[in-house]
Amino acid sequence: MEFGDDLMPGSDAHRRKKRYHRHTPRQIQQLEAMFKECPHPDENQRMHLSRELALEPRQIKFWFQNRRTQMKAQHERADNCFLRAENDKIRCENIAMREALKNVICPTCGGPHSGADDYFDEHKLRMENAHLKEELDRVSSLTSKYLGRPITQLPSMHQPLSMSSLELSVGGLGSPVSALGPSLDLDPFSGGSSSSFQLPAPVSEMERPMMAELATRAMDELIRLAQAGEHLWVKAAGGREVLNVDTYDSVFAKPGSSAFRGPDVHVEGSRDSCLVLTSAVGLVDVFMDSSKWTEFFPSIVTTARTVDVLVNGMAGRSESLVLVRPDSRVHFLVLARDRSINGALFAFVYRAQMYEELHVMTPVVPTRELCFLRYCRQIEQGLWAIADVSADLQRDARYGAPPPRSRRLPSGCLIADMSNGYSKVTWVEHMETEDKVPINMLYRDLVASGAAFGAHRWLAALQRACERHACLVTPPHGRDIAVAGVTAEGRRSMMRLSQRMVGSFCASLSASQLHRWTTLSGSDDAAGVRVMVHRSTDPGQPSGVVLSAATSIWLPVSCERVFAFVRDENTRSQWDVLSHGNPVQEVSRITNGSHPGNSISLLRGLNASQNSMLILQESCADATGSLVVYAPIDLPAANVVMSGEDPSAIPLLPSGFTIVPDGRASSGSVVTVAFQILVSSLPSSRLNEESVATVNSLISTTVEQIKAALNCGSRH
Repeated sequence: MEFGDDLMPGSDAHRRKKRYHRHTPRQIQQLEAMFKECPHPDENQRMHLSRELALEPRQIKFWFQNRRTQMKAQHERADNCFLRAENDKIRCENIAMREALKNVICPTCGGPHSGADDYFDEHKLRMENAHLKEELDRVSSLTSKYLGRPITQLPSMHQPLSMSSLELSVGGLGSPVSALGPSLDLDPFSGGSSSSFQLPAPVSEMERPMMAELATRAMDELIRLAQAGEHLWVKAAGGREVLNVDTYDSVFAKPGSSAFRGPDVHVEGSRDSCLVLTSAVGLVDVFMDSSKWTEFFPSIVTTARTVDVLVNGMAGRSESLVLVRPDSRVHFLVLARDRSINGALFAFVYRAQMYEELHVMTPVVPTRELCFLRYCRQIEQGLWAIADVSADLQRDARYGAPPPRSRRLPSGCLIADMSNGYSKVTWVEHMETEDKVPINMLYRDLVASGAAFGAHRWLAALQRACERHACLVTPPHGRDIAVAGVTAEGRRSMMRLSQRMVGSFCASLSASQLHRWTTLSGSDDAAGVRVMVHRSTDPGQPSGVVLSAATSIWLPVSCERVFAFVRDENTRSQWDVLSHGNPVQEVSRITNGSHPGNSISLLRGLNASQNSMLILQESCADATGSLVVYAPIDLPAANVVMSGEDPSAIPLLPSGFTIVPDGRASSGSVVTVAFQILVSSLPSSRLNEESVATVNSLISTTVEQIKAALNCGSRH
């Protein structure tokens, strides 16, 4: 008989053996806090904890032992993932080197290279490499002795030692700024273009059922939230519906979970509904297609990457579970879709850093990165539901990823087909954010109210995008100004070019970690003038070094008045420094929405020096704000567009304005002014302070002229 077999069922010893104690959330919270300070508490500390938490000292001791074992296992898993990735990298390099050696040609005879002397050649190269390294160390030591600083501070050999003067042709505005400072870091080779984040590990077989269950629960909660009444939703300023967080916590309490939130955690919940000019199936297709999603929401979302695609069958439907991580330049991506569109389950891992990255179009408001699942399902004929929910945060911790600052709680939308080309969309946006970075004072009220990332903003952008898409396929509007000889295909080509321009402008204003914005010193504005330089190699942009500059200002006038002023060609000369006060004529207009200001225009300067250049401008407005984006375009390129040819190769470098309400009751507006200028067509060129001073003077003069024209005064 084995030891313990003599314990009879029902005996006291048997009951003691079966007894199980579950710690309360408060006990776990205090134990975790103590573990962060001291993973190895002594006997006195354990006794103190046992008295404070009403636990036995043995329980305290065993809890810390288990917690240390768990932490050690997590670190080992993270180390194993890193070593596995390094091993795969070395294996790929080894295979590539072996393939390259197969194709080596002898320089003497032109035939295949013989590998008989490979060992001796390699040994010779290693000896020579060691000799060169010793020589380099000796020279570096001598150089450091004479220069008085380490050799590592010297410029790299592949970089030019002297900077050529890069001047901007902006009409003699080259007066230097009072103080740019020696710490100005504007290196086009050091940031912006390449992604530095590490993709998470693929979803394991054990995690797939958990992901499916999480998405299913989120779908059920979304439907209840979308259909709930006044007990869950209350009216806020402006008529917006916001979530009653206390009621939500009581109604949707999770079994075994605590409603405790840290002091820095902020909950945002909002709901809105409207009619949009697109069928339900068309909207589902947009939500499930990455390129269409990005085109529909350029002011909110930028880009993402697929990590893993999981196929899962639920309720007899063909469904897909996709693990996605967005690029840091981004804001969103959907990965795979079921063409039958009976059901699709998508997992987005939020970089987003889906990982999704959301932004307000200004460099001064931090982006929000979300890791979430997306689940799309047809509930009944003509009714669709799309649910989003953040994936398990413990998964990121297991694979070494930093904890996200934002977490999407069950959110999404219900899409009901109205059978007349319209759809009714009910949008629910619900997330938790940890306010580790303070919000700039200009946008603080807008973000704190939940309007910056709420359902009202998503729906306004969706309405505007659907109207724009409808104008792309419908005949010209009565407000259009047509150019003789322009076909319907030329009109569509112009709209596609303008859409690319707006998307590029929105992406350029992101506060993503890959955008290294530098604040210029000596600025009196609350947001300051921020500049960024990057090397442009995209086919849709001019090749070379591009300097971006942006600043945000508060104006005591309404958004509608600012929008009408900056979009009107008759008042353009009052703020456009580069027009030198000359009038501008609108030669073409394409209406792309119900709002009178939503249009695409071709503008021409009425002076001899600008006869060869036109300005492509798009202006759009909705209930949450407005945009005015423009870019110069030469006459040959304009003719290519209006003839209906593909405009994707036409380089554009857009500048413009974003206008949003200030979030207060004062009816003021926050305006972001942004410029992009090609400072050199040579990608290897370096930037000097004179170029930065020029663009700073350009943007500052523009701001002052706008304030003067709107009678705001310099104090604003």
